Amino acid sequence: MEQNKPTNEAAVTARLQQNAAATETEIDLGEVFFTLLHNWKLLMLACVMGIVVMAGYYGLFVRNTYEATTELYITNTDSVISFQDLQIGSALTEDYRTIITSRSVLNKVISDLQLNINCDQLRKLITVSNPSGTHIITTSVRTSDIETSRNIANDLLNVSIDQIYQIVGTGKPTVIDYSEAEAVRDVTPSLMRFMVIGGVLGMLVVIAFIVIKMLMDTTIKNDDDVEKYLQLPVLSAVPFYED
Repeated sequence: MEQNKPTNEAAVTARLQQNAAATETEIDLGEVFFTLLHNWKLLMLACVMGIVVMAGYYGLFVRNTYEATTELYITNTDSVISFQDLQIGSALTEDYRTIITSRSVLNKVISDLQLNINCDQLRKLITVSNPSGTHIITTSVRTSDIETSRNIANDLLNVSIDQIYQIVGTGKPTVIDYSEAEAVRDVTPSLMRFMVIGGVLGMLVVIAFIVIKMLMDTTIKNDDDVEKYLQLPVLSAVPFYED
């Protein structure tokens, strides 16, 4: 009998390990929901803290951003080959984008406007795009000042036209729109957006912490846990009373 005792204990241990492994892969969504519901105060606190943190970040680090836009139309009056024959598309757009944001063009703009930034910093402020199905090149400049955005966009347009003409050797692109002060858009992200993101992130962090803690907790607290983890029926229960 004593020789069989270690064998029986090993079998019970192996069974417990198998049961634990089986239960680890199962997530009771109902239990998760009620656990989160039980911790609603903690979730609300995390939401409020996330909102406060993001609102503080917005006030300290987010600056007003203004976008000035210019447009030019690609013409080819000096060439017999039409742009349709050349199939203008993304490849040609990349050529113009490269020229507009080239070091020679940007350095000329910095020199003209006496900007206190370098070429790479200016390039990050510029976005060049080509609306689908058109021969229009749109250049946008974003800075924290209306006049600065407008001046950079207009000077960049003028310098780019000359540079494109010298490099491509065809007709000069035609200006559709220069940037005007009243056309400069305020594209600053809204405070409400930051607050919503902060509240959601705060709650997600706490939800992840609560769920992970719940899944790692395999202690037996009631009759249901005995059946869940050990898969054994509960024949009787002895109540415990504190003085």
